[in-house]
Amino acid sequence: MAMSAFDFSPLFRSGVGFDRLASVLEHLSTTSPADSYPPYDILKTDENAYRIVVALAGWSADELALTAHPNLLIVQGRKAAEEKAQYLHHGLSARSFERRFELADFVFVDRASLENGLLTIDLKRELPEAMKPRRIEILSGGANPRLEEHQAGEKQAA
Repeated sequence: MAMSAFDFSPLFRSGVGFDRLASVLEHLSTTSPADSYPPYDILKTDENAYRIVVALAGWSADELALTAHPNLLIVQGRKAAEEKAQYLHHGLSARSFERRFELADFVFVDRASLENGLLTIDLKRELPEAMKPRRIEILSGGANPRLEEHQAGEKQAA
């Protein structure tokens, strides 16, 4: 296992449920900065919307693959075998690649398109209803209908 420049163990000692965050930070801190192909931008287009734009001049849609896993998006490119040509200058990269993007919880790929050498991937964050804030009714008086319903259920079960 590679040595990290940062120690994320305090997250494990004092917090519960941060193991995914710690593993993402660990992965990002050990990723080689020299791996810059293909170049890309990440934009926040709305409060719950993001866009990844990957520069892929000379690539066609059938040479690319997008795979969405929970919390991970993988963009892969594999060039088809080309006829042997005699290049005087070969500046366009045709090497295979795999680019990984860690996604936050509840972020999914909405759509993807390839136009003018740019692969555009639109992402959305959608919280499930159970995760959205909700208003809690405050009852006045001594009666608690939920508690009374629960106690009645226990008496019927006995």
